[in-house]
Amino acid sequence: MARSYEKHQKRRLISSYFSVVLSISLVLFLLGLLGLLVLNTKKVADHFKEQIALTVYLKDQANEVEVNQLKQSLALAEYTKEATYVSKEDAAEDHANVIGEDFMEFLGYNPLQNSIDVYLLADYVSPEQLEDITAEIEEKSFVEEVTYDKPLISLLHDNVTKITFWILIVSAAFLVISILLINSSIRLSVYSKRFVIKTMQMVGATKRFIRRPFIWKNIQLGFLGSILAIAALGFVLYNLDKAFPELMILDQEILLAALFIGIFVIGIFISWLSTFFATQRFLNLKTDDLFY
Repeated sequence: MARSYEKHQKRRLISSYFSVVLSISLVLFLLGLLGLLVLNTKKVADHFKEQIALTVYLKDQANEVEVNQLKQSLALAEYTKEATYVSKEDAAEDHANVIGEDFMEFLGYNPLQNSIDVYLLADYVSPEQLEDITAEIEEKSFVEEVTYDKPLISLLHDNVTKITFWILIVSAAFLVISILLINSSIRLSVYSKRFVIKTMQMVGATKRFIRRPFIWKNIQLGFLGSILAIAALGFVLYNLDKAFPELMILDQEILLAALFIGIFVIGIFISWLSTFFATQRFLNLKTDDLFY
């Protein structure tokens, strides 16, 4: 009978530890995903910004020397990621492939213009800076016009600002929720030992002596939960990098290391802090209050 009771208590203890580790690992995993989103918001936004082209249309009178000089100056400009020359013949071929027929057979001539597609660095893709760049290029006498998708630029710029702001707000809120969830799990674990705590206190054990094994045990559980969360996050990162190699997620060694260390430290620190206050609460309770 005694052995059966001991086995039952042991199973309850293991179940309690398992629930704490699972709670910590799940919360830290979700927190890590949110941290990953925060770290990569700018990178993802920059990736889309750098796909938008600034098209410089050239007059037919422009000679080869002028075109080459312009292309070279644009390629070397501080705001340029890539500059590509597109002849009117290549442009006509691309249009024909898109619409499925050769429109020049109907017109009898090629109405398109030679152009240079300029892909800008993300930091320069904003309505104000694009206006300045456009004005500078249009000063060239052999440039017909400079075009880009103004509505898309404005929409992208505004949405990136809003999304970044709300992600930071949600991250802060989720961090608070994570602390509360981990704290709740650990408090429930300590609650089941409240009579043991009070018994040790009644036989003369000091508060520090009583707290020590609880803190050490929950730090171990926090350590295990952190490791599981980091492993799960690493698995997700690996698969994201395979699915979206252009984002080069795994190339951010320093940021990822900081993220993993942050998750580990948060798991350990919250476990220690929650256990300290949970045990302190039951140490300060009167014996009669333990039943409520």
